[in-house]
Amino acid sequence: MLEDLEGELLEYETVEEFLTNLKKEFRGRNKKIVKVAKLKRLEQGGRMMEEFIQEFRRTVRDSRYKKRPLVEEFKRGMNRVVRTAAYLH
Repeated sequence: MLEDLEGELLEYETVEEFLTNLKKEFRGRNKKIVKVAKLKRLEQGGRMMEEFIQEFRRTVRDSRYKKRPLVEEFKRGMNRVVRTAAYLH
């Protein structure tokens, strides 16, 4: 879209028209970006593990995380005490 705009292949009457078109173009991608950002901030804190797991599962949907990176994000978000205990067993 940017290349077309720079090459003068796209013309807009108003800035609002341009922004509307831009939002349509990126709407689906934005949802995934928000999911990934939320996943990176997600932490167990003082919650029970089951609560953390449920929120983690909800957050993972549509994030496109798979296998190993998903496991690493889960471990990172775990409470430090729980994570340490899990590695000892």
